[in-house]
Amino acid sequence: MKKIICLFYLVLSFSFAEAQETFTIDGEILELKTEVNGKLDLLWNIIDSKYRYFIRTENETIMELKNTKLEGKFQREYKTLLNELTNDSMSTRRLNLTLFSLKEFIDTHNSNADSSYQSTAVRNKLHFRIGVFGGFTNSPFITNPNNLTTPLFGGELEVLDIGQISRHAVFLQAKHVLEQDELEYSTTELSLGYRFRVINKASFSLYANMKFATLNFSNATILVNNNDVITAEEFNQTAFDVPFIFGIGADIRITENSFITLAYNELFALFLDNQGNFSQDFAVGYKFNL
Repeated sequence: MKKIICLFYLVLSFSFAEAQETFTIDGEILELKTEVNGKLDLLWNIIDSKYRYFIRTENETIMELKNTKLEGKFQREYKTLLNELTNDSMSTRRLNLTLFSLKEFIDTHNSNADSSYQSTAVRNKLHFRIGVFGGFTNSPFITNPNNLTTPLFGGELEVLDIGQISRHAVFLQAKHVLEQDELEYSTTELSLGYRFRVINKASFSLYANMKFATLNFSNATILVNNNDVITAEEFNQTAFDVPFIFGIGADIRITENSFITLAYNELFALFLDNQGNFSQDFAVGYKFNL
């Protein structure tokens, strides 16, 4: 058994070593992976917890793609360099300093420059993100006379268009609102919604949400007056609605493939009545690319 484990680690180590090469760039010794190989090569790695990208030309010159920040403004040097290397043959206006975006750009250039080049970029038609979140809500669409807030938590699957640059997305969300002593109400909600990114940058996006279909499994205890005798009765209800509930949210990129999310939901609905309390539905979460 020990021999098998040792052999496994040996093969794993060999594979890892084969996937990387050592380069000396501006006096710095770096282990880099080759992502695209053609007229222009794309090299990259995570170094000191930071993604770094490099271009290697046909004469073996290696140059780093940078986006330094000066007086609070990004300089986007990587776009200038790529414009020079491609003779301005391709637009860099929507090019992000991310592995996916750079890979597609270099792959397209190599395909245009060399008819024998074999494309290596996988162009998925759909892109998926999955996330979890937690927060609190005053459930503005139910009777809540004291405007009490209760905790909530949930998860979400988001589906975007190709290239991670589309402003449009759909999402499937599961959310649970917890019960508390003073507000004996809880619900588990499954919802299908649409998202439009008003601001859509590589590092930050701001969007509007619309839930157009919801399925709720709710439990509530209400007081019932029967001939001046007040009793507490528990109700369980399953309800499907097409409510068109609107909210807003934001994604803040923290790594190449992950984001912190902020959400302010249930601002209003077209086909649900607000029961007198303005929305206090807030959540913070974490989302990552699949």
